[in-house]
Amino acid sequence: MLTTKERRPTIRTLRGWAISVLNETGAIRECEEHGWMQDRADPHARELAIEIARRDPPRGLTPDAAAAEVLDVLDSIGDTCPECKPT
Repeated sequence: MLTTKERRPTIRTLRGWAISVLNETGAIRECEEHGWMQDRADPHARELAIEIARRDPPRGLTPDAAAAEVLDVLDSIGDTCPECKPT
């Protein structure tokens, strides 16, 4: 039986790669109504994203630089959607 390894989609920017890693680990989610990314404030998902970034950085990037990019992107994402009304 032929099996294939699932590959991550090709990402064109470093920020896009970091968002992909954060989304894959569940550290961020997308607002269903407006599409804004939201921080889920899950420490385990954050740690996993940083671990993945260090273990499998994009070509030409050191593990520390990859982890720093993931943290920079995470710091730029809020925990609420700016377009949703407060409840």
